[in-house]
Amino acid sequence: MKLALIVLALIVIFAGVTLWKARAHEAHAEASHPPEGRILTVDGHRVHAVVMGPDRADAPDLVLIHGLSGNTRDFTHSLAPALATRYRVIVFDRPGLGHSERIDRTGATIVQQADLLSRAARQLGAQRPIVLGHSYGGAVALAWAVHQPENLSGLVLVSAPSQPWQRDLSWYYRLTSHPILGPIVIPLITAYVRDSRVSAMLDAIFAPQAPDPDYAAHVGAGLTLRRETLRTNALQRANLLAEITALQPHYHRIDLPVESVHGTADTTVGLDIHAVPLEQQIDGARLTRLDGIGHMPHHVARSEVIAAIDRAAARAGAGQQE
Repeated sequence: MKLALIVLALIVIFAGVTLWKARAHEAHAEASHPPEGRILTVDGHRVHAVVMGPDRADAPDLVLIHGLSGNTRDFTHSLAPALATRYRVIVFDRPGLGHSERIDRTGATIVQQADLLSRAARQLGAQRPIVLGHSYGGAVALAWAVHQPENLSGLVLVSAPSQPWQRDLSWYYRLTSHPILGPIVIPLITAYVRDSRVSAMLDAIFAPQAPDPDYAAHVGAGLTLRRETLRTNALQRANLLAEITALQPHYHRIDLPVESVHGTADTTVGLDIHAVPLEQQIDGARLTRLDGIGHMPHHVARSEVIAAIDRAAARAGAGQQE
């Protein structure tokens, strides 16, 4: 009996220390990487938006949607500033990531996210923007185009998943999305995993290229390790296959300019599995293959991504100022 009480006391102490360390880690991350833009309220939900570029009638609106584990800083590192000379660029944190509030406790579907971000864009005066989505954000952009075609003028997909696939969910996402184990494991990750561990993982995401030396510090690895972010990210990833399976039969309804940019060396979202079939499923879609490029073309092949945006804008009839 005495031993059991000692063990219980140790468990309680460990849990208390873990929660304290988790809260401290989160506080430090949010203090070191605060919101870059403004916080909108859209139907009662807080949405973080960064707006860059000229506020002119002839400057096309361009929305950028980040991928899994990301936030606005993935785009504000280099792509958004490069575009902001000619576009009014709007970068959103997806629900539950960065500084945007979760929609619900189940992760929010790509359709729900597209609906929220579409309304946020209209709140900022972007009635029919060009929409670019990278990786998971590309699935959100596809849901936007399928379900709200009147609320965008063109679509740019960068390393985007679009087709059902066969590979099983990784053990990490199975664990962190689990209804019982996830809430137990996630505070341990937040409390005890160092930001440097996340920074080291960036090499695998960028491979075979490498991130800029200042990228990890800019994007804020600590934001990714917050408990709510880890849980939301895990649930969104775990639900993605079923959501894309439901969305895929409707791609033929997309009747607007679509530009797809995809690296031939992308091992995260395979070109042949996703981008190649999509080009055949959407009338007029154009695929740009980037030889030897991995999963992060908007960093390592930025000029090609910008060229795809310009083509989508031109095809949509958006005015351009050189």
